[in-house]
Amino acid sequence: MQKELRVAAYAVCVRDDHVLLARWVAGDGSKRWTLPGGGMDHGEDPYDTVIREVDEETGYAVEPLTLLGIDSLRRRYPRRLGAVADFHGLRIVYEGRITGGALRHETDGSTDLAAWHPLESVPDLDRVGLVDIGLALWRARPADGHGTRTADPGR
Repeated sequence: MQKELRVAAYAVCVRDDHVLLARWVAGDGSKRWTLPGGGMDHGEDPYDTVIREVDEETGYAVEPLTLLGIDSLRRRYPRRLGAVADFHGLRIVYEGRITGGALRHETDGSTDLAAWHPLESVPDLDRVGLVDIGLALWRARPADGHGTRTADPGR
């Protein structure tokens, strides 16, 4: 079994009771809303990762304000030629404040849209579990940075 580790950093940006989300395009073409952010490059600090990723996916400059928590996700999925991957994802979640830039959509990336959504409408969105995890961390601000686990079938 092939072991895979992915470390990523995401931002929960809330302004005027709206949350900034990016629409992730999965490998099968399905689309779901997620927190802006993504994978760390080798040697990159997660703080710098979230700044870079928010800019790439939304066009905004972000200031990470607070480390809200780290979510750990593990799942197995099929790979080519009958192999199975044992995937472990570490998702570092920051509270972010937009400091500049202008909303735009990513081109040639893993997302295709970025938008502000009213907090009360989030439950009605087709979204990945990370959105709920991030908002729960943002609301609860647990001292240990460990939130309540919810099912998360994707990014």
